[in-house]
Amino acid sequence: MKIILSRLISFGFLVVTVHSLAADNYLAPRTEWNQPDLQGVWNFSSDIPLQRPSQYGDREFLTAEEIEEIKSRRAAFDDFSDAAIPNGGLNEAYNDFWVESAGIGDAVRTSIIVYPSNGRMPPFAEGAEIVQGRLDPDVDSDRPVRFLPGGIGSDGPEDRGLSERCIMGFNAGPPIFPSLYNNNLQIVQNKDHVVIMTEMVHDARIVPLIDKPELDSNIGLWSGDSRGYWEGETLVIETSNFNGLTQSFGPAGSSDTKFLIEKLTRRSNDTVEYEFTVEDPAAFTDRITGIIPLTKVAGLLYEYACHEGNYGMINILRGARAEEARAAESP
Repeated sequence: MKIILSRLISFGFLVVTVHSLAADNYLAPRTEWNQPDLQGVWNFSSDIPLQRPSQYGDREFLTAEEIEEIKSRRAAFDDFSDAAIPNGGLNEAYNDFWVESAGIGDAVRTSIIVYPSNGRMPPFAEGAEIVQGRLDPDVDSDRPVRFLPGGIGSDGPEDRGLSERCIMGFNAGPPIFPSLYNNNLQIVQNKDHVVIMTEMVHDARIVPLIDKPELDSNIGLWSGDSRGYWEGETLVIETSNFNGLTQSFGPAGSSDTKFLIEKLTRRSNDTVEYEFTVEDPAAFTDRITGIIPLTKVAGLLYEYACHEGNYGMINILRGARAEEARAAESP
């Protein structure tokens, strides 16, 4: 498992991120079943903030002048860093090169959230469980651990976050959401199914496009139970039956009553628009809709063998036992 120790510096927006949307009359290439072809490897890196800074109000996009100002600030910072670190960053965190926090293009949203219209998270529902995981230090909470990074202690693996346990990738969702690295997924289609395989923890979500009986409400799955259909050029995926052992979105909820709608629309040869809507009345007072651009990658998706390489989990628990042993030996 790759552990990020990077120092992240933010100006609110670092660089521009997405391809300009294609003309409305763009027609996606077709599969042999005459469906829009979404297949390939796609990257969803982004430095667009989740929530919109208040100065933008209800405005979804930055102006050309604002984009240029951000570019200038970033260039000035890069020049300062090069001058301050003449050895090319040798004294920075060893794994900074993993970080991929910016996409490509010159049309920048002011926030990922597009609904509510102010681009902000709606208020939490009364009584909603709120726990924010973090890498360090551990947070004060109880089992089961529903958040992704970090943990609540080191008594056993059950005290660690879901991504540290290799159960859920910290950007894989659903819905998918940009993180520091491994922001890649692969889409595979046939006539009756779509498979969305995320790089992080190497999870493959199989989405049937045919009528199938709904799961019993008592059956819950980590990634929920998905059903898909075509709405013109858009693939719509509806997912329910989450197992209640993950958060609904961000720090809130337990996913028991979560309902997720995802829409994937190919906007150009190298861009897919990914839209998600989270509905969970037990976690939020309103729904949340966000838009994230996916950019085509000319490469392959390799297996992220999380369990096989999860030395971090072993060493966290081993280190905790060593600390306990030393404490017991102290007079």
